[in-house]
Amino acid sequence: MSTPAPIAVALDAPDLETAARWAGLVTPHVSTVKVGLELYLRYGPDVIASVRGASGVQVFLDLKLHDIPNTVAGAARAVARLRPAILTVHAAGGPAMIKAAVDSAPHTKIAAVTVLTSLSESDLDRIGLIGPADDAVRRLSSMAVEAGATALVCSPHEVAAVRAEVGPAITLITPGVRPAGADTQDQARVATPERALADGADLLVIGRPITASPDPGAAAAAIASALRRTT
Repeated sequence: MSTPAPIAVALDAPDLETAARWAGLVTPHVSTVKVGLELYLRYGPDVIASVRGASGVQVFLDLKLHDIPNTVAGAARAVARLRPAILTVHAAGGPAMIKAAVDSAPHTKIAAVTVLTSLSESDLDRIGLIGPADDAVRRLSSMAVEAGATALVCSPHEVAAVRAEVGPAITLITPGVRPAGADTQDQARVATPERALADGADLLVIGRPITASPDPGAAAAAIASALRRTT
């Protein structure tokens, strides 16, 4: 059996049964499944056990916590008992908030989200974040790592610069990954899986190119196989 590929399949499913079915189909081929806000808010902690199943696949809990440090500490403590491998917080919450999450979930990798992949340069101007995007991402990355984050979420376009900024020990997670020929949908800054890994990504978030396929398991296997040929 081949080693599972460094892919987190985004289980943005309409219901718990579909999410669990997708997880079962892709788990032989990928290392991680990602549970986002919609699924978690609809089904709560039960969703983690359902998608983890008997396989013990890593669960990436993508809640993007962003609040005052005390509130984030409580939230991180509450979900830490579910044993997610990764939990996201927004880097823009600042160093005290990031540290609160790290301290409250010591056995979970806290990943700081830098700049959402849906944001364009003009969006950054409108929300008052000094750009260009790669500069903003590098600043947020450096601050988050100093605060104790052991993972960062950035687009494939910034991953090489972030890797140079934070060194080899930090896990870099890249959404906005689309196999060649796939629809970019609502992502503004995208790249192929092969390019993202070559530039220094450790974990690729891929959703609809796998889950919208008629056979998600086969789609995951095909992407995993392509990655093995290039690494």
